[in-house]
Amino acid sequence: MPERIIAQYRNSLKRRSYFIITVSAVLLITIYIALVSGSADIGIKDLIDLLLGKGTPLTSQIVLQIRMPRITGAILGGTALAISGAVIQSLLRNPLASPFTLGISGASAFGAAFAIIVLGAGSSYAGSNDIPLVTQPYLVTGSAFVWSLGSVAVILLLSRYRGATPEIIILSGIIISSLFAAGISAMQYFADNVQLASIVFWTFGDLGRASWKDTLILVLILLPVLVYFIYQRWNYKSLNSGDDYARSLGVNVTRVRLSGMVAASLATAVVVSFYGIIAFVGLVVPHIVRRIIGSDEQFLIPAAAVFGGMFLLLADTLARTIISPVILPVGILTSFIGAPLFLFLLIRGMEKSYWT
Repeated sequence: MPERIIAQYRNSLKRRSYFIITVSAVLLITIYIALVSGSADIGIKDLIDLLLGKGTPLTSQIVLQIRMPRITGAILGGTALAISGAVIQSLLRNPLASPFTLGISGASAFGAAFAIIVLGAGSSYAGSNDIPLVTQPYLVTGSAFVWSLGSVAVILLLSRYRGATPEIIILSGIIISSLFAAGISAMQYFADNVQLASIVFWTFGDLGRASWKDTLILVLILLPVLVYFIYQRWNYKSLNSGDDYARSLGVNVTRVRLSGMVAASLATAVVVSFYGIIAFVGLVVPHIVRRIIGSDEQFLIPAAAVFGGMFLLLADTLARTIISPVILPVGILTSFIGAPLFLFLLIRGMEKSYWT
């Protein structure tokens, strides 16, 4: 019997390790596809010449200043949303939980609308397609980020007042989402046509806004969050067996849950404030990973990180090429992909609980 248990454990380790390695390989392939895909014809020879310092100025501009920041932003954004979703689902022991359950997306959208209309970020029409461009994007980003953290602060206050139970946190998020949705509607009511178009376009979720400056900020914030999640993985694993079991192991349940929620909310708020609302990544990716490798946070967190980066990069590449030369906002495509996929996973998993 012990030999069989050890063999099963080793097989489980191999399966989980192979999954992470396979997804990492697919991510590398997706990066190459994203580099050569687009309206400009760039092949493997052009990339090699660029690496050797022999590339043309046009190739260098397209690859280094347009496509690479977008690819890096997709990987970082997908990683942040996926690990945040995985951690929140583990902390709340709820498969329907995600970073957006906390009302972060609604708060960010309200912050963007507030900056455009009240703070005078302004907007104008540009290009042949009359795409609205915000003239002060970092003011909009900063406002969206501040309001996102404001929503987290409200949830923490409610949790301290009523206790940081999963039910209280989820209900607080739903209430806050409804409140900010009403605020966005009020902003849209008083906006003129140009401001209204800018608000709607911002909420789509678009990686075309990515730049190297944004990437640096994302790395500086997301790397410590990821390290923190990995450091806390054993505490998160103990919560899967219930709060009482975790307390018996010496885990401060309230502190671990609240600190994890704050870290996940911070990671999500940064991504949403830069790129807009990108739906379903934090909800669907953890489900897919859990169905394949289980709920052991020791493997779930790194696997969700790699899979999330690959998923969002693949979605963005499809958004850029599916009806080329028109580029779709990636948030639209993730919603089209994520909604039916999540419904399928939900139906298939009704008879199975990840935490039992």
